[in-house]
Amino acid sequence: MAFRRKAQFVLQLKPDILIVPECENPEKLIFPKNIPLPNDLLWFGSNPNKGLGIFSFGNYKFKKLDCHNDDLKLIVPLEVSNGENKFNLIAIWANNTSDKKNQYVGQIWKALAHYDDLLNQQSSIIIGDFNSNSIWDQPRRIGNHTHVVEKLIEKGIYSCYHNHFGFEHGREKHSTLYMYRDNKKGYHIDYCFASKSFIDKLISVKIGNYKKWGKYSDHMPVIAHFNAFNL
Repeated sequence: MAFRRKAQFVLQLKPDILIVPECENPEKLIFPKNIPLPNDLLWFGSNPNKGLGIFSFGNYKFKKLDCHNDDLKLIVPLEVSNGENKFNLIAIWANNTSDKKNQYVGQIWKALAHYDDLLNQQSSIIIGDFNSNSIWDQPRRIGNHTHVVEKLIEKGIYSCYHNHFGFEHGREKHSTLYMYRDNKKGYHIDYCFASKSFIDKLISVKIGNYKKWGKYSDHMPVIAHFNAFNL
């Protein structure tokens, strides 16, 4: 929340594309004068203080795809284009209080079914706050975190973090969330999944350090760096 107070720190990372769950409405985003303004942005949500923000600080432009299912609220499919190349991006904040039977990972499982045709395309990124991890799998539940990962692998889509570090899901060594900003309550719940065409161009993955970022948010930045040429 209150992204306007944190943007100056995040933008030191010089992102081309920035996904911000729990982001305030753009009308509230009055940045200090020394902060570069995004070249394009989209925002989704019903609460002006907490929605899903997608920002371009490079030469990419966004277009919401017609297949967007409004019932999935804050799981939004976009076309990202720089005039020469384009790819699909599904931005995620897995939080839909109006669908209590399918909160968190249940929302993502439903989204994978709805966007099945989109995921068959060869250039996709799925990124954001999934609010899930294999450590919380309910074995008898269809559509737990492990099922989501397996379904994405079937589509040729892989977690950048797990691919880069070689960890199994549920055995991550870096936390992306520190509940209540308590460094003893760390969990890995934020992800960047990408098609093999992106994975082949993956240069690095970094997770923000608690000591640096914990004073700003309970979530740490997840940074995926790709070779942007010929995506």
